Amino acid sequence: MGRYGERMPKNENVFSSWRGWCGRVTSRLVHRGWRAVQRAGAVTAERPGPYRFGRIGVGTRLAFPQGTLFGEPWIELGEHCVIGEQVTLTAGMMPGVDLGPEPVLRIGNGVVLGRGSHVIASVRVEFGDDVFCGPYVYVTSDNHSYDDPDQPIGRQWPRSAPVHIGPGSWLGAGAVILPGARLGRNVVVAAGAVVRGEVPDHAVVAGAPARVIRRWAPDEGWQPPLRTPAPVPIPEGMTVEQLLALAELERAREQDWERAREQDRELEGREQEREPGAGRRSRSVEFHGPSPTREGDHREPAASPRDRDRHRRRRLGGARPRRPRGAAHGRGGHRRTAPSGPAAAGVPR
Repeated sequence: MGRYGERMPKNENVFSSWRGWCGRVTSRLVHRGWRAVQRAGAVTAERPGPYRFGRIGVGTRLAFPQGTLFGEPWIELGEHCVIGEQVTLTAGMMPGVDLGPEPVLRIGNGVVLGRGSHVIASVRVEFGDDVFCGPYVYVTSDNHSYDDPDQPIGRQWPRSAPVHIGPGSWLGAGAVILPGARLGRNVVVAAGAVVRGEVPDHAVVAGAPARVIRRWAPDEGWQPPLRTPAPVPIPEGMTVEQLLALAELERAREQDWERAREQDRELEGREQEREPGAGRRSRSVEFHGPSPTREGDHREPAASPRDRDRHRRRRLGGARPRRPRGAAHGRGGHRRTAPSGPAAAGVPR
């Protein structure tokens, strides 16, 4: 369309339609092609690609595109791990360095590394099982030193210390784990926290530098208490299929509630549409039945002046009542009253 209210020439309409169709087809082809590239470029145990990891467990997947990867022979990945896009995994200071017979970077089973995360290991870095990391988490065993004030910091030999992240821990987005950090079991690291040193089991740390803001003890529970209610535990013996069936049932129930609320809104809208036109409807049915406004009252509703005039003309054979001469313009001082006699009956003089 051109300007508002103007119709575009036919050839321009055809060109616009063709261009829109080509754009839609191109978009679909690009997205389908990208999904195919992502599937083909993912690294798994069956399709390791050019990488020679020390170990890749069953069900582990490194999404495409990968980040920087080197020192793969000293990297071990457990089973059913999810490594997001652009994740960097390195072992050693630089590629091509012999790090000995033992693995340097070990990632346990069921570990999730979010998009853009970095794990830098020149000495031992270990992730326990079921560790979940948000996007852009940075874990390193190396740190720059600045002992010599006369030398550039980047040229001074870095300090290294092993890092351990306990099983079941959760690292929020943008968290930084510095060399020498040792996190216990089921530790929560808040987003953006900078952690160094030792963190006890079942603790929540936040800040830069990170400090413990909440802990759990068997005799006291969480201190300070949690602000949200505890989740309902999953019954023992329940299978994954049963959990999926419950989730589907809950989703269907939500859809039913939403459908019922939508019907209620439609009914309310119809009632609101009826209210402004109630007077017009009462005039349209005033000669077809009793008025429903008062119970037991069967009298006809009062007719409007327009309806009275219309029914009067219908009774008189369709002729419009004549006014006396001069009454239309107020001549002669006559009042504007309907005539009587033959003129009122429609009889020609």
